[in-house]
Amino acid sequence: MPKIKTNRGAAKRFKVTATGKIKRKKAFLRHILTSKTSSNKRSLRKAGYVDKTNQKQIERLLPNR
Repeated sequence: MPKIKTNRGAAKRFKVTATGKIKRKKAFLRHILTSKTSSNKRSLRKAGYVDKTNQKQIERLLPNR
C-alpha cells in the first residue's frame, strides 16, 4: 500500500489542536475594511474553528495531522 498524501493546500490553512478541534482563519479581513467596524475587524483576527458538519471532510484531507 502506498502512503496516504496530505493535501498541502489544507495543511497550510488548518491546524489541529491538542483536543482534536480544527483551527482556521476567519474570512472578510482582506479588503473593503473601511466599511467594517473596529470591533468587527478585531473579532475577525481571532481564530475560528471548523464546524462539526465539515470536520470529517477536513480530517480526510489531513490524514497525518
